[in-house]
Amino acid sequence: MKAISYRAYGGPEVLEFGELPEPKVGPDSVLIKVRAAAVNPVDWKAQAGYLDGMLQAVFPVVPGWDVSGVVVGLGADTPEFEIGDEVIGYVREDFLSRGTFAEYVAAPVRTLARKPANLTFEQAAGIPLAGLTAYQALRAAGTGEGDTVLVHAAAGGVGTMAVQLAKHLGARVIGTAGERNHDYLRSLGAEPVTYGDGLAGRVRALAPEGVDVVLDLVGGGTIHTSPEVTAPGARLISIADPDVAALGGRLLWVRPDTADLTALSHLAEQGVLTVEVAEVFPLEKTADAQRLSAEGHTRGKIVVTV
Repeated sequence: MKAISYRAYGGPEVLEFGELPEPKVGPDSVLIKVRAAAVNPVDWKAQAGYLDGMLQAVFPVVPGWDVSGVVVGLGADTPEFEIGDEVIGYVREDFLSRGTFAEYVAAPVRTLARKPANLTFEQAAGIPLAGLTAYQALRAAGTGEGDTVLVHAAAGGVGTMAVQLAKHLGARVIGTAGERNHDYLRSLGAEPVTYGDGLAGRVRALAPEGVDVVLDLVGGGTIHTSPEVTAPGARLISIADPDVAALGGRLLWVRPDTADLTALSHLAEQGVLTVEVAEVFPLEKTADAQRLSAEGHTRGKIVVTV
């Protein structure tokens, strides 16, 4: 099969486009013909070796965890799916090797859900990792009706999901973003604020009593502004900064979960959750897609098609 892979840690320059063996399908897995795979910052961070203390790399590594595609093969015990089913998945294992930037991926059924019927494969590929991260973060924070939620990096892939899901839960949402994305955030129902110096004052001007939930989706010390902007008893979640624990919050590492992913698929079909695709690249141009992702200024999702 055609695939993107790397044989040593590094940047986009270590990616190779070529032939690899088609993956074998375990008893509780299905074989997916990949139609699209979303690019996430964790892809190039893992590729650079930043997660080496957590996830062992078994070279050659095919990067990518997000996928949308069609079931073309069944494991020995996979009654959940049939040949021809259109699916989405957050296909993460506890090591780096068999990713989704390839013609085929063998995916455990626990990582999959049915693709939203109203979305293209490109749009649907943007849901799993970003959607699950936002969904599980909001749940971990106990977000509900009447909460005021501050979402850092609200115009990014995870941020846009978090804004829409928080609004669906009945929360008020304040989102940090560059000014060029403020109108976009307003269209999603958030109140935008510019990040950078003076952020705490801008947030307090919108929420004088403080916010109830902080979602840090960017890291870089952002979580340390929380004591200046939160109400008593506020809940802090970060997906990028372990320092959140010292502030009484939680570091969240998103998990594959069929029930959660199915819920997101249903929300997409109901029009509650939308996916903005920023740019689409063919498989052989995955290195260019990574470079764009690493710039950190993209609104929505970057997607590779197969």
